[in-house]
Amino acid sequence: MSVGAVLVPVNTRFKGEEAQHVLAATGARLLVVDDGFLDGNRLAMLATAEPLPALETVVRLDGEGDDGWARFLDRANTVDEADAGKAADGVAPDAVSDLIFTSGTTGRPKGVMVTHEQGVRLFSTWAQTVGLRRGDRMLVVAPFFHTFGYKAGMLACLVQRATLLPVQVFDVPATMDLVQREKVTVVPGPPTLYSTLLEHPQRSAYDLSSVRLAVTGASVVPTELIRRMRDELGFETVLTAYGLTECGGYATGCRQGDPDEVVSLTSGRAIDGVEVRVVDEQGAPVATGEPGEVVVRGYNVMLGYWEDPEATAAAVDSDGWLHTGDVGVLDEGGNLRITDRLKDMYVVGGFNAYPAEVEQVLVRHEAVSEAAVVGVPDERLGEVGQAFVVARTGAQPDPDALIAWCRERLAGYKVPRRVVLVDALPRNATGKVDKKLLRS
Repeated sequence: MSVGAVLVPVNTRFKGEEAQHVLAATGARLLVVDDGFLDGNRLAMLATAEPLPALETVVRLDGEGDDGWARFLDRANTVDEADAGKAADGVAPDAVSDLIFTSGTTGRPKGVMVTHEQGVRLFSTWAQTVGLRRGDRMLVVAPFFHTFGYKAGMLACLVQRATLLPVQVFDVPATMDLVQREKVTVVPGPPTLYSTLLEHPQRSAYDLSSVRLAVTGASVVPTELIRRMRDELGFETVLTAYGLTECGGYATGCRQGDPDEVVSLTSGRAIDGVEVRVVDEQGAPVATGEPGEVVVRGYNVMLGYWEDPEATAAAVDSDGWLHTGDVGVLDEGGNLRITDRLKDMYVVGGFNAYPAEVEQVLVRHEAVSEAAVVGVPDERLGEVGQAFVVARTGAQPDPDALIAWCRERLAGYKVPRRVVLVDALPRNATGKVDKKLLRS
């Protein structure tokens, strides 16, 4: 990036055809790969896909010889230092710095174009807003092909001079040992990271007291989880934020000193230089406290999808508003509460039901660690809710009792008709619950 090359992070969970799509669409010339990571055999999978005529060089992090990382670094000896400096000086702020492909949960992944200025400005703001300090030691579990790990992790640490401690594979005891040994002070991550720590039977054997700050997001965050992170994990500060790849990964955030109810119930306010609205189907702002689609406008909004003007026009309207597809509510203070994804909403006998509302109720039950709700077909009502529940350590929740718990706290149409106990919820590589898989 420092010499103007465009970085294209590739999802480490992609199979051959998926990775081929990213490499072919961008015309990538250089591929750096750890072929043995998670026993992936990525190059073998890639070899079975369509050819990549633009690909000139493959560098294996786990290899030796001509295509190994050490030999690649040796090539630096053939580059004139003045030429390298000239290339770096020629990088313009408005040049594309990276193409990050969306997760593809609503279709084939699309490459989001972001500039150098957008990234540096946005995550300098993120670091200052959440309170990441020079000398902090940040544990990064989120993958680097995702904005949470790459921008809020790698880039934020660079601009703040903080130490980055990446976790290649999330092994809970090994991660807790790393926190204890390296005196980690900041732990950002999706909600599942903290719920996994909370439920691990060996947690009390490790000293996690060095952690000062946790920043979460990436999906709807249960209020009960925020409370447990403070009370049971002992985190001094817990902040929530909201963003998506198309707006650089950051649009709203809580601030240091915000009241507990703001942190636990919202994703904070729009950051400086960015506007956030909640609108109806016609694009008109709704009243305070009313739900609608969240739209974002500002310097953080992507240049567009790589070589896909139609998809860009569908996502960003003529007035520059990015339509997120998220359902949210703004309170009187401008704090945003994400209630669900538009595509996750289901209709029960003519009434709109939002899974996140039901999930919030379920995780307040003392026996429930995590919950995910999806709409399933029903002959009489069209759709009804079905809940998948992960128990807290040592608990054995009764499905009928959980349905009764919801019935006491929710309108009848919102109550799930069935509760299924599972050991874990299926997730994609960015930590989001794979509701498409649950529905199937």
